[in-house]
Amino acid sequence: MSSSSSFSRTLSEEQPIAALWGCQLSGDTRSCVLKEEDDLLEHLVLLTMICLGADAGDELHVVAVDSKNICGDHKPVPIAALRTSVLPMISLKGLELVPPVTFVLKCGAGPVYLSGQHITLEDDAESEAHEEELSEEDVGDEEDDGAP
Repeated sequence: MSSSSSFSRTLSEEQPIAALWGCQLSGDTRSCVLKEEDDLLEHLVLLTMICLGADAGDELHVVAVDSKNICGDHKPVPIAALRTSVLPMISLKGLELVPPVTFVLKCGAGPVYLSGQHITLEDDAESEAHEEELSEEDVGDEEDDGAP
C-alpha cells in the first residue's frame, strides 16, 4: 500500500463528501503528496492516526508535514516522532490541512502508516439548489397522489 487509497460515502454519484484516506511511508517511499483538486470545491485533509508497521525497527521515525503556512511559505514541520518500544502509534484530533499537502518521513526506515479523511465541502449554493429540487419533487409527488 505505497500509494493513497480511498473509500467514498456520497450524497450523489458525482460529489464525494468524505473519503477514508491512507498512505505508507518507508525507506523506498519517503513522501506522499495529496494534490489540490481542480473542481473549484474546498478540500480538507483530516489526519487522524500515524502508526508504525509491524516490520518497523526500534529506531526513531519522524514524520513531517509540508503545507503552505499563513505567509505562503513551504516548510516541513515535524508532527510525530515514533519509536516501536516507546510510542508506536499516535492518535491526532483536529489536525486539518488544506491540499496540496506533502507528508515526509524525515528519519527512520518505516514502514509508517498515516490515515484520516479527505473531506470535500459542497458549495452552499449548489447544496441549497439541490435541496430545493428535492422539495419541489416531493410537492409534485404529493399533488399526483391526491388526484382522482
